[in-house]
Amino acid sequence: MDTSAQTSRWQDLGSGITCIDAEYVSPGSACFYLLERDGEFAVIETGTYRSLELLRQCLQDKGIADAQLRYVIPTHVHLDHAGGAGTLMAHFDKAQLLVHPRGAPHLVDPSRLVASSVQVYGEQAFAEMYGEITPVPQGRVREIEDGATIALGDSMLEFRHLRGHADHHFCIWDALSQGWFTGDMFGSGYPALRFSAGDFVIPATTPTQFDPALFLSSVDVLAAYQPQRMYLTHFGELTYSSQVKGLLCRQIERYRDLALQHAGDLEGMLAAVEACTRDALASLDPPGGAEAFMDSVSMDVQLNVQGLAVWAARQAA
Repeated sequence: MDTSAQTSRWQDLGSGITCIDAEYVSPGSACFYLLERDGEFAVIETGTYRSLELLRQCLQDKGIADAQLRYVIPTHVHLDHAGGAGTLMAHFDKAQLLVHPRGAPHLVDPSRLVASSVQVYGEQAFAEMYGEITPVPQGRVREIEDGATIALGDSMLEFRHLRGHADHHFCIWDALSQGWFTGDMFGSGYPALRFSAGDFVIPATTPTQFDPALFLSSVDVLAAYQPQRMYLTHFGELTYSSQVKGLLCRQIERYRDLALQHAGDLEGMLAAVEACTRDALASLDPPGGAEAFMDSVSMDVQLNVQGLAVWAARQAA
């Protein structure tokens, strides 16, 4: 990884890819990517309304004109991934929004996204986290089908619809870097959880569309491309290996079993998923032991249990 050009807010990863901290919740929690190919640029993921200032500063420092930004591409419309889409599109008036067909209506009219999130977080917390969600004009939205390829400069990006986390999710294959922009389909893997024995990732099973069979199938699709690296939204570049894939898949399988075992018992499910996470961390022999790193994923665990509870209830219906 090229770390010669790096600030506290962004990091150049090589292959024309810059990782920008979205400053969502806390530093190192969520990011978005600036991708350059032959003088054309795309933003993959959007973070929240805060991303506009961060992106403009990055472009200015790199000497990139606003008109060179061709695409804004959220992997799905959950607000930590797409909350800033409208804000970015309003500023970059030459850009086109590329989005999954099932997600497109929610960015043209984000009222349902806003209402559901306000119900979860409350109005004050929602305003602090996401600000105003700006609609994107229909004429600037391009719906991307499974398997579609899009030219960016002198290279192509391939889009694959991959379910298991959300039904409106795609991942983006960049042949030049031999890497996937994974959204939430390869879990969350924070920099502090990369150990000498291997990298830790935790599945993302929230909020309502988790499906373990589809999730496992989607991970197999990602692996079939023989990637060298994964560009996680949570957080940053991760070297791909069969070891990290196996760790992710074992947790998904365990989640499935625990969700069914503790259906209707949220407290019991939380304790079981915490134990599962602790075991997964321990398998990598982290310095100081697994417990020392549980705080780093405590929010992920709590949100995952909410999604697992919804899935388990659906199985019982």
